[in-house]
Amino acid sequence: MTKSQSLLRFDDVRAAALRLAGVAWRTPVLHDPDIDELAHNVLLFKCENLQRVGAFKFRGAYNRLAQLSDEESERGVVAFSSGNHAQGVALAARLLGIAATIVMPKDASRLKLQTTRRHGATVVTYDRKTEDRESIARQISNESHATLVPPYNDFRIMAGQGTAALELLEDVPGLDALLVPLGGGGLLAGSVVAAKALQPSIRVYGVEPEGGDDWARSWKENKPVSIAPPDTIADGLRVETPGDLTWPVVHELADGVLTVSDRDIRRAMRLLMEQLKIVVEPSGAVGVAAAAFGKLPFEGKRVGIIISGGNVDVDRLCRLLSDEADVP
Repeated sequence: MTKSQSLLRFDDVRAAALRLAGVAWRTPVLHDPDIDELAHNVLLFKCENLQRVGAFKFRGAYNRLAQLSDEESERGVVAFSSGNHAQGVALAARLLGIAATIVMPKDASRLKLQTTRRHGATVVTYDRKTEDRESIARQISNESHATLVPPYNDFRIMAGQGTAALELLEDVPGLDALLVPLGGGGLLAGSVVAAKALQPSIRVYGVEPEGGDDWARSWKENKPVSIAPPDTIADGLRVETPGDLTWPVVHELADGVLTVSDRDIRRAMRLLMEQLKIVVEPSGAVGVAAAAFGKLPFEGKRVGIIISGGNVDVDRLCRLLSDEADVP
């Protein structure tokens, strides 16, 4: 057993599943034969867009906060996020009776800002072009003695996120491959640990946007590399370098990293709305984009895809799904 695997174990994912039982929703797995025909594979969609707060992030946030000591709970928590982690921490904190402060960009989704505040969190905004969100959160943590809850670079967060893959493989055993959206790597780290423990032969791939390909470049170099601030519609995957805790887990266990264009992400969102009648945010659609539009190195396989979230403002959704829209 390697060092990173010893720090993130399958037992941790199973323990997280017990903590989340009756709290997180067991999201459905959907299937559509017409999409299978397009993709030349059988695709099974784990719909975390239907999770509490509309994203898988609730799983990791609740698993982390549920393990705080009484003293830590009294001091509260602080997190930084563009949206889904913010909502996950805010709801988990409300359910557990813990005060939460969330650092969010001024230009974050209106829906995500509103929902975070509605769950009772205090929101501190910043300019993502000139300010560093993690530095702001650490300053708040230092001054208030609140526990910092990072979006992905924490083994308890990873274990909670991995319960999505655990459920998928319990509900649909015998998958040949698993596709997981890839930003900081928390979802992929937890998912690959769970998947490889349950089914060692399964192939697990992370999927990220071409405009934010830090993981693909890191994979090629066999070490974490940094990129310029990502330019992509997948706002939840705008990460500049792999996490120092997520990287070794993913690098040791995953089978590769795939990239998709913003155009194909939009096409995947439209496909899911038209065929499955579900709303998926750009970050949540990257795995579908890879499978439906020719990025997979195989055909005729059973492929699980985690749809990670569905939080997108209605007006932006309309622009994204419009063939003629000029989306920034």
